[in-house]
Amino acid sequence: MRQFMASGGGHIDADTVVAADSWEAALRAAGGVVEAVDRVSSGQDDNAFCVVRPPGHHATPGQAMGFCVFNNVAIGAAWLLARKRAERIAILDYDVHHGNGTQDAFYTRPDVLYVSTHQYPLYPGTGHWQETGAAAGAGCTLNLSLPPGSGDDVYRVALAEIVQPAVRRYAPDFILVSLGFDAFWDDPLANLRLSIGGAYAPLIRSARELARELCDGRLVVGLEGGYNLEALAHGADAVCRLLLGDEPAADPLGPPPDQLSVANVRPLLDAMRELHALTSG
Repeated sequence: MRQFMASGGGHIDADTVVAADSWEAALRAAGGVVEAVDRVSSGQDDNAFCVVRPPGHHATPGQAMGFCVFNNVAIGAAWLLARKRAERIAILDYDVHHGNGTQDAFYTRPDVLYVSTHQYPLYPGTGHWQETGAAAGAGCTLNLSLPPGSGDDVYRVALAEIVQPAVRRYAPDFILVSLGFDAFWDDPLANLRLSIGGAYAPLIRSARELARELCDGRLVVGLEGGYNLEALAHGADAVCRLLLGDEPAADPLGPPPDQLSVANVRPLLDAMRELHALTSG
């Protein structure tokens, strides 16, 4: 792939286009996350938000795809484990698309809990809620594959009833977040209905509090998708404020104009809880 880029690049797949300088950019994106987990795990920083491009969570260990060249967050997790800076890592993937590359990297491993909330069906076609890991990693993959129209209210319940209990039960010593703002209600590429104030801020606030409760605050957030520039700007501002221990500014973009009720999605949420033997908390 490096030689392909050096020769001028082109299409890796229908979505992923690289140029001569893409190799260096992708290395810096992955390296930025590694630098962040290094600094946080060694106590130099409390936490970090890596605003990097290209994003990463679609890249598998052997294939660039879906706008992604290297899987930045997965590489950060692998670095922590290889350097014995962590023994149990939770990766929380809050992007509108399933992080197939992250799932592939850790699907058979018990030392990474991978939790993904995403619209389903949607690109890349993976991440059904019954995909839960295999071999030694059985039960360590938790996919919340949600229907189009799921919004702030559905995410509030999913966070309280599924994500937080799963993370607490796993008891990680480091938390990584793959954060995509493409689940924003006015993003052009998908149809979830999240707002900055009603969903994204609570998701990051929850990750911050879980990290403080379970792993001495060790938390690194890596940027994934997001194609509405206003949502990216205001969302990134909210993340920075929350990681600094402050509350974000009032959401200027407002709530979603429409969203599914929790009752519409309740049977699916209950099935996910039953599959993973979770109780609320």
